[in-house]
Amino acid sequence: MKFHPRRTLRVLLLPLTAGLALTALPAPTAAAASTLTNGGFETDGTGAATPSGWSEYGSTGASFAEAGGRSGSYRLSHWASAAYKVETYQYLSGLTNGNYKLTAWVRSGGGQNSAYIALKNCGSAEQRTDLPASASGWIRIVVPVNVTNNQCTISINSDANAGNWINVDDLTFTSGTSSTSIKGADISSLAKSEALGGVYRTSSGTTSDPLAIMKSSGMNYARLKVWVNPADGYNNKTRVLAMAKRVKAQGMKLLVDFHYSDTWADPGAQSKPAAWAGHSYSQLKTDVYNHTYDVLNALKAQGTTADMVQVGNEINGGMLWNEGSTNNWTQLAGLLNSGYDAVKAVNSSTTVALHLAKGGDLSGTRWWFDSAVAGGVKFDTIGLSYYGYWHGTLYDFQTTLDDAAARYGKPVFVAETAYPFRLDSEDAHENIIDLSSELVPGYGASTAGQTQWMKDIASIVEAVPNGRGLGVFYWEATWTAVTGNGWDPTDASSGNGWDPTDASSGNGWENQALFGYDDRALPAMAWFSHR
Repeated sequence: MKFHPRRTLRVLLLPLTAGLALTALPAPTAAAASTLTNGGFETDGTGAATPSGWSEYGSTGASFAEAGGRSGSYRLSHWASAAYKVETYQYLSGLTNGNYKLTAWVRSGGGQNSAYIALKNCGSAEQRTDLPASASGWIRIVVPVNVTNNQCTISINSDANAGNWINVDDLTFTSGTSSTSIKGADISSLAKSEALGGVYRTSSGTTSDPLAIMKSSGMNYARLKVWVNPADGYNNKTRVLAMAKRVKAQGMKLLVDFHYSDTWADPGAQSKPAAWAGHSYSQLKTDVYNHTYDVLNALKAQGTTADMVQVGNEINGGMLWNEGSTNNWTQLAGLLNSGYDAVKAVNSSTTVALHLAKGGDLSGTRWWFDSAVAGGVKFDTIGLSYYGYWHGTLYDFQTTLDDAAARYGKPVFVAETAYPFRLDSEDAHENIIDLSSELVPGYGASTAGQTQWMKDIASIVEAVPNGRGLGVFYWEATWTAVTGNGWDPTDASSGNGWDPTDASSGNGWENQALFGYDDRALPAMAWFSHR
């Protein structure tokens, strides 16, 4: 996690959609076929009220083809000057039973009651993917389904308010499937929260183990940070060992996030642990190996072997400054490979991830990993932090994620993301995100906005080509407002004034937890059950 100064988000301009709602026409019955017809909406040339091959239901005047396609000249749009509900659909028959995947490119101004693409009447359960709010860049989404009755209906739906709009284009329906394997959360603050009196409840109000609550919603992976010798004694080896037992007892997998510091390591700070101060570069390589091996071997010895390990946290500028700075790639590569070798020495099947806070930074991610590859750095997967209020648009995010997977031939995942369910504070401490101007356009600071954000992030990861999108970790799902488990109130905008030993410290993150101010599980936990 990087504690960023507040900045004003770039305002996205809505593209012009059709200026006139077209007169409703009778919905023709499309001839059933076993292949998708007119998936690019190009057949009708200048546009059509009902695109060839497609049928419409509901407020049919709100569904039409128009100029402004993604790859061709035209696209499907839903828009009307009054509230509307419309479905644009195509029925396929004569299909060979099996797994299929619909791919679509979409844009949306957001604000609808619902806007989604579904595959239904296919014999198995209906599958849906919501349209992310992206007013400028086209976003690719996928919808997988198992056809068991030789037929399927492709359905594009809007339940919208006046002026809401979507664009859809370049649909393909092919054999294949998609899913994500990681539905995770960072819970590094949990042990201290509970020790200081933190309570967690189910959505109905029953006090319970927060790990059990999240597991019941579908969480299958926990992320725990490791500090070398932290001032408050939390997130050290002993505490991580204890929490790992709880994680594995829930049947979850474990990601261990090495900061190689006594405190927060992020793009703005990569301070060496006090015990390593003054060590030579050669000694630091040994320090990294020994510390990594020691923690992971102890986890293995107690039967809680790490499934994935981050060698460093948000290492945009390297780690263990200054010796491991990106100003000296040869030394940084040596330190990273020392960590990699220690991980594999404990358990060769543990996945090693490298983690940057560059979720929407295509050129920055390329520069970093190009340098790493050129330097012989060893790694298995790429993790990116992506916070929509700091790291660019959803289009930037998808572009960066897809490129990293393809360019380096590695699976990718979101190591950190989050979103607020409200803006006000539960305690007296200012929240990191507390102004509506800081929000991502199309996503309100509400339980619905938080839920939609997480579903859309998971959908973008699911859509990474060739099955290389592993999944998502929610950052600090359990960091609720508990006095003493937060930041030094004298510095609300960065981690630099954070004092872990301050018994009166407040939390700047409780409005982005997955438990509400009443300590109950929030609706956003539904994202844990993403495909």
